[in-house]
Amino acid sequence: MSVRKPSLNDLRKAADSYHLDLTEDDLAAYQGLSEGVIAALGRLDQLVETRPPVKYPRSVGYRPTAEEDPLNAWYWKCSIKGAASGKLAGKRIAIKDNVCVAGIPMMNGSFVLEGYVPDVDATVVTRILDEGGEIAGKAVCESFCLSGGSHLADTGPTHNPHKRGYSAGGSSSGSAALVGAGDVDMSVGADQAGSIRVPSSWSGVVGHKPTYGLVPYTGASSLEYTIDHLGPMTRTVTDAALLLEVIAGKDGFDPRQAEARTESYTRALTGDAKGLRVALVKQGFGLEGVSEPDVDQMVQDAAQQLERAGARVTTMELPWHRDGMAIFMGIGVEGVTTMVAKGNGLGTNWKGYYTSSLLEAYARGMRTRPNDLSPTTKLMFLMGQYMSDNYYGRYYAKAQNLARTLKQSYDDALKEVDLLVMPTTPMKARPLPPPDAGLIERVARSMEAVANTCPFNVTGHPALNVPCGFSDGLPVGMMLVGRYWEDATVLRAGHAFEQLSG
Repeated sequence: MSVRKPSLNDLRKAADSYHLDLTEDDLAAYQGLSEGVIAALGRLDQLVETRPPVKYPRSVGYRPTAEEDPLNAWYWKCSIKGAASGKLAGKRIAIKDNVCVAGIPMMNGSFVLEGYVPDVDATVVTRILDEGGEIAGKAVCESFCLSGGSHLADTGPTHNPHKRGYSAGGSSSGSAALVGAGDVDMSVGADQAGSIRVPSSWSGVVGHKPTYGLVPYTGASSLEYTIDHLGPMTRTVTDAALLLEVIAGKDGFDPRQAEARTESYTRALTGDAKGLRVALVKQGFGLEGVSEPDVDQMVQDAAQQLERAGARVTTMELPWHRDGMAIFMGIGVEGVTTMVAKGNGLGTNWKGYYTSSLLEAYARGMRTRPNDLSPTTKLMFLMGQYMSDNYYGRYYAKAQNLARTLKQSYDDALKEVDLLVMPTTPMKARPLPPPDAGLIERVARSMEAVANTCPFNVTGHPALNVPCGFSDGLPVGMMLVGRYWEDATVLRAGHAFEQLSG
């Protein structure tokens, strides 16, 4: 590929898009001036860009049949073996299908990207292989990761591992279902509004959204740089701590990691919660129109059980928590539109690694298959463009400024206690929408579960879902939230509860 010199008509169209009044002489002059820019860009075509390494051989694998994949949770199956030994030796791990695995097809839940094959391994993939883990395949995710349900992947709905016909949660739907069904030992999920924690809650697995920047996002498809997180999804807190220990830490590619601090998360699992101060956040319960009484009660009872492990449990008011959803929406609507629709999934203006092949795949797909976008994606793009055209980024800017206030409110609360507790999702898994469900129902089922999770994508605090029981045959999840970089404390408390509950 090479950059061609712009025609006068190209420049005229560009000028019109910026409402510039240029004469034909002006356009001709600018066409001449473009030659220096074109020459510089031509030199870029001759240079080789640095890429994350692809260290281990692999075959392409295959798309499984319905008989082999009854939950419809696999997008692609493969077997990539890493080092002969390491912390993850003997572990089979699924990777959410918004994360690049070189040579393995990646769809990000959408026909828009169908046919794309990455040429790099994400940092988390390389680290898993370096520690002896086996990549068992790509887990289905919701279309462009924009759904908290499991019904909007273009490959079809993913079923709950505990109750067929019910949602597994999203957007890391397949990642949760495969762990919950025992098909894999671990999985990697991505979380921008709760997409690790929501499916973990509904599918009855452990899911940890790490402190913002702790795990490198390099090689994963982004929604918005300020809310992106990758993290572990496992059957036990011990395994979550182990996988986090492997994938956490600076990689030199992701500028979100400037202050990242790691420790041995497995050593922090003492089996008790002695000395920990835990607070139930009143505003995380009783959410009008969505909270279910059995979920609220089960989480309150689970938190009180931590006293048996040595914790001191109290209750606190945190009014700003209820505004977290509004702040998230202010960031998400325009931020996602700018990143995905206008920035081809990568955007500009940061010092991180750009997976250029992914950018090109987005660009092609968005221009040739826009009608294959999911209804939630269309809603985000329509509203994002509307806000940009009419309010010029004011609400995005205000939301980012208010995000600091929201973060400070949690930081202040976490000076008084060590952990905040609330239901991960205010309700249990819902039935999957029927195939003939209308647009409004499909969107509603994709956005109803994130009121407690999305504030912590805005603020970046570590947050862990721990299964705390079943009601009507469906799992209920408790969320533990801690201070920045104190993921070990969050995991320690989750492990203590896990030991109590068996």
